[in-house]
Amino acid sequence: MEFKALDPKGKLYLIPTRLGDDVPLEVLPISIKKVLEQVNHYIVENEKPARRFIKKVSPSKSQKSLIIHSVNKYTDTSEIPGYLEPCLNGLSMGLMSDAGCPGVADPGAEVVRIAHEKGIQVTPLVGPSSILLAMMSSGMNGQNFTFNGYLPIDKNERKSTIKYLEKTSLDKNQAQIFIETPYRNDKMFSDLKSILHNNTRLCIACDITLTSELIATKTIEEWKKEEIELHKKPSIFIIQRDH
Repeated sequence: MEFKALDPKGKLYLIPTRLGDDVPLEVLPISIKKVLEQVNHYIVENEKPARRFIKKVSPSKSQKSLIIHSVNKYTDTSEIPGYLEPCLNGLSMGLMSDAGCPGVADPGAEVVRIAHEKGIQVTPLVGPSSILLAMMSSGMNGQNFTFNGYLPIDKNERKSTIKYLEKTSLDKNQAQIFIETPYRNDKMFSDLKSILHNNTRLCIACDITLTSELIATKTIEEWKKEEIELHKKPSIFIIQRDH
């Protein structure tokens, strides 16, 4: 049965997903299962993983009942307002990323922006964010940190950016968080070891919540003595220079 809200407009539920192939309800609250069982209209990053996730959490839910729109780098943004029509007609919708929290380092942020403009109630649900879980476990300044997304690919621009983030970290006592495309993680690790000051701390948080999880914070001097395999493993990098 389709879920209708008491408000004339439906809600937009922000539905976190797993960060990997763990058992869903070991890392997600039961509230997500309840919403998935009530909602049939979804806006997702990619349809195939979204359907797989819904089936995993709610096996009895009819896949034929799902109406799914994708929002990713190939989407014409002029189409997004139309995707939210069910909310304007009183039906609640779900927004999902491929992994983690929608709207954070995720194209779903544009959907949320438009929902606010249309007066649609946005309801975030609790779930894993690799960025926050990495920050929590880094031992760095949780009172003052910045997420910088992806760093430049160009070698010289990347070097300048890493040096700038290190200086900013020192000047503001601020942890600097960033990510990399998983197949370039090893190159990023190598660059950080060659560019950063020896006493700058680096946290690498890899495969968070999975059985292969690695979370470690060391100085660059300590990291130079180690080789770790990060290739194609989702990773978060955090740096902080204290002096």
